[in-house]
Amino acid sequence: MDRVENGMPGASLSDLSWTKSRRSGPAGNCVEMAVLPAGDGVAVRNSRFPDGPVLVYTDAEIEALVLGVKDGDFDFLLERTQGDG
Repeated sequence: MDRVENGMPGASLSDLSWTKSRRSGPAGNCVEMAVLPAGDGVAVRNSRFPDGPVLVYTDAEIEALVLGVKDGDFDFLLERTQGDG
C-alpha cells in the first residue's frame, strides 16, 4: 500500500485488520474502523460496502471524535434520529 487517502476504494485496503462496531446490525448501520500501518491514522468504512470509499482520519481527529462522543458532544445527533415514537 503506497498511499492512503480519503475516497480510495476499500478493496485497496484489504490487508488491514477491520473492527466492526458491536452496534452494527441489519438496519444498515454498519461501521468498521482499522488502524493504518506505521501509525498514519485510522480508516473508516461501511461494512456493507467494504469495497466502497474509505474515509481516512489522523490519530488526533479520531481522538477528538472519540473523546467528544464520550463527553456527550454529539448526543444531539441521536436525539434527532429517535423521533417521538
